[in-house]
Amino acid sequence: MNRLIIVGGGVAGASSAYFAAQRGWQVTVVDCGQHAASDVPSALLNPVRGQSGQVPARAAEGLALTWELIATLTAAGYDVPHGRSGVIRPVPDERTQTKFNRNLAELPHEWWDSAAVPELRFGWHAALYLPQGGWVDGPALCRSLLAASGAGVVRGRVEATDGQGSAVLKGGEALEADAVVWCGGSFGTQTQRPAHLGARPLQSHRAGTLLTLQDSPGPLPLSFGGYLAPAAQGGVLGATFERPAAEWSVPQLPLTSLDWLLGKGRALRSLRDLQVRGRWSGTRLSGLRLGQAGPAEWELSGLGSKGFLLGPLLAHELVAQLG
Repeated sequence: MNRLIIVGGGVAGASSAYFAAQRGWQVTVVDCGQHAASDVPSALLNPVRGQSGQVPARAAEGLALTWELIATLTAAGYDVPHGRSGVIRPVPDERTQTKFNRNLAELPHEWWDSAAVPELRFGWHAALYLPQGGWVDGPALCRSLLAASGAGVVRGRVEATDGQGSAVLKGGEALEADAVVWCGGSFGTQTQRPAHLGARPLQSHRAGTLLTLQDSPGPLPLSFGGYLAPAAQGGVLGATFERPAAEWSVPQLPLTSLDWLLGKGRALRSLRDLQVRGRWSGTRLSGLRLGQAGPAEWELSGLGSKGFLLGPLLAHELVAQLG
């Protein structure tokens, strides 16, 4: 049996481990457990992105595979809190609605009168309903994928690889394998990616924060600028708002950013009945690297905000390249 090391236990690494195990690989996942963007407590599965309504290539295909994985894991007894409820994307004016419509030809959708969404604050022009969207508990999905894969999980940091599939951890422990897949995300790429893989592409690190809420803000996620969504416990209000940076740093929540975040939430829904019980912060990496990086090394990183939308799909295809 061929042995595979996967660096990173987020959605890219956990999906790669799951699909690799299905193909007969003996998998070891090395995960430092720090600042993983995939630990987001309520990740939107939303095929229409941003305030211009862009639909990424293969979004519908990726969304279908992610839901299939969740259904398979749930049927096998794994606990993956999720809501396959659809997503509401309100738009502020007719011009924005027109921009959204340009991208929606092949994507199931409905336009609703904004008054048909009880939680939505008055004043929105219309509300786009995406029935294939929803939300998922990020860490629960990653844990379940890793458990279902049977992968061994090592807490540590890879400091070097030999180009032939083996790796050395911080502290000197050597892991022998036949191939390595780099899925280290923002923190891992910043601190671990070895020089022999060549220069990094133009990638950016962007911090974001969720405020965790005592109660659910409603049955359907609302998203424009920021988002409000149910979660396994209560709900969340979140957004990615800090400026993209060339270097990773510990996520912060300045008061100006907190005020911005609350403003985005108030634009979507009244917050008077929602009690904040905590926060989650993370940093995502943008600038996709996908494919072979050396004789026995591959990469899947830089998924940005599309980790749960496209990560499993791209992991499935990358693992097929390993042989």
